[in-house]
Amino acid sequence: MSGHGFHVHGPHDHELEHAAQHGNKDSFAGMIAVATAILATIGALFSYMGGLTQANAGLFKNDAAIKKTEASNQWNYYQAKSSKQNLAELAQALVAEDKKHLYKDEVERYKKEKAEIKTAAEKLEAESTEWDKRSEAQLHLHHRWAQATTALQISIALAAIALLTRRKWLEYGVFGVAGVGVVLGIMAMLHK
Repeated sequence: MSGHGFHVHGPHDHELEHAAQHGNKDSFAGMIAVATAILATIGALFSYMGGLTQANAGLFKNDAAIKKTEASNQWNYYQAKSSKQNLAELAQALVAEDKKHLYKDEVERYKKEKAEIKTAAEKLEAESTEWDKRSEAQLHLHHRWAQATTALQISIALAAIALLTRRKWLEYGVFGVAGVGVVLGIMAMLHK
């Protein structure tokens, strides 16, 4: 602009002035921008849930391994008692008749102790199996959350392409893929 009242507008200045006077009515860009922000927020939540279920799966698998080790220890203890019982039975067969009752009581004691140990070992094995099942369920949920997050990330990428190319069919693709992601997220929430 010169000092004599002569005014020259560049194309950018004209667009800014036009937008200021009439408002920017680009509903396509506005809708894509809002959709992208919403998808990114939902995707962040899905990603968090995916990480949480993955961590839980690892923790539950660790608990299963601990219970399995405890069960193995009980079975080893059971085996030691069996060996002692066998020795007592052998001694009972080899000793004089007047001492057999001593070993008979010992054999019965070992039988009782073995039954208690067996019950404890079987309980620990059942707990291990239960932790394994819980781990597998969490891992399945993790995969479902990961699928949902991936679909939302793809829809965000499609949104960027739609915004750059201004193709209406890509906008439909954005919402279609986002819909798939949301359905997968709902399935994860419902543990499906």
